[in-house]
Amino acid sequence: MTREKSDLSRAFAEDGARKTHVGGQALLEGIMMRGKYNWSVAVREPSGAVYTEEHDLASGKEKNGWLYWPLVRGCRALVESLVLGFKALEIATLHAYAEEDEGEEKAKEKPVSGTACEAACEQGPEHEAACEQPARQESELEFSWRDDFGRPDTVIDALGAQSSLEVVGEAEGDAPEPVANSKDAHNIPSAKEPESEFGKKEMAISMVCGLALGIVLFIVAPAFITNLIVGEYDGNTLLWNIVDGVLRVAVFVFYIWLIGRMSEIKRMFGYHGAEHKTIHCYEHGLPLTPENARSFPRLHVRCGTAFLIMVMIIAIFVYTVVPLNALIAAWGVPDGAPKLALVILSRIVLMPVIAGVSYEITVRWAGSHPDNPLVKVVLWPGMQMQYLTTNEPDDGMLECAIAAMKLVLDREEAEAEQAAQVEQAKQAAQTA
Repeated sequence: MTREKSDLSRAFAEDGARKTHVGGQALLEGIMMRGKYNWSVAVREPSGAVYTEEHDLASGKEKNGWLYWPLVRGCRALVESLVLGFKALEIATLHAYAEEDEGEEKAKEKPVSGTACEAACEQGPEHEAACEQPARQESELEFSWRDDFGRPDTVIDALGAQSSLEVVGEAEGDAPEPVANSKDAHNIPSAKEPESEFGKKEMAISMVCGLALGIVLFIVAPAFITNLIVGEYDGNTLLWNIVDGVLRVAVFVFYIWLIGRMSEIKRMFGYHGAEHKTIHCYEHGLPLTPENARSFPRLHVRCGTAFLIMVMIIAIFVYTVVPLNALIAAWGVPDGAPKLALVILSRIVLMPVIAGVSYEITVRWAGSHPDNPLVKVVLWPGMQMQYLTTNEPDDGMLECAIAAMKLVLDREEAEAEQAAQVEQAKQAAQTA
């Protein structure tokens, strides 16, 4: 009898020939997908319907090319993922957990199209406004600490525990400008409309609070415990950094395991698995259907979880080679709290460097050389973590992932078509 392969071996052995730059993030009752030109969200509403929404992505490479330099681009990618993650989580929370009365109110405000619009107009003037009433905008939403920060998924996003499949083998040149008249997004406020009440201020507060919690859990707490176990930092620096790194990884794994016991997070991890299966399906060139996607493994070699684990591993090496002991001696930092505070501060300051190095290894190098045997060794810890951060999805979850994926792929097809038309026009002008 043939032994069934594990998802880990299948993820390595069955990696599709078509490598995609499209990546995603699991949400509560939904999926976010990100492409070159736009990002989309598909959320399962309480009614059972799938709500979809897409937004343009603005590239700042022409104005801020230095943000795309090696090492720097890893920090940029991490910050962009956090910001988009918060926006996507806000959308998911609004639609996945809407109260019944809120759902009815939203339905009244949602534009009615086709025959439904005609039927509404025929009912009389009091219903005629339904044809012109725009969808509820973000500007009408009140910030809720319970919904927007208190939920565990928001804390997860703030700590970076998300899936992000970056560009693999993409040319370094700038992507074409977005099509001017591309398909309108679903229920998206215009860029010229006023900022929503849940705007940059509230989002910044949530991100700062989440990042502060992450610093306490994964930097301050391990450093404090290590100081109790090993002693002063400069007494045995190598051992201190090894114990600190092991504790940091242990805290992270325990944290993910613990929140994974919650019913809502279990379902979110199911959507994470749906995201991976959908991308597998696309990379294998199959039609995007739940039946086709269901057959693929829930693990994926280009998942952002590998990046998170690599950050923690690289941190051990970076902290060890940095000459912090020389600074301690030069400044005469006393033992106890002052020295520990300096160690913690140095770890926070060096995080951009660690993120940049980790990005170059896991995304740029490993992602571009999937057949290299060393890549499997590098990605193995992150692949193991995916057993905690993914669950087997149901067909409803796969439908959401496919809906979000199609919005991104449709936009890219439109952009490619437009670029081809522009190129043909240029060639025609040259031959004229």
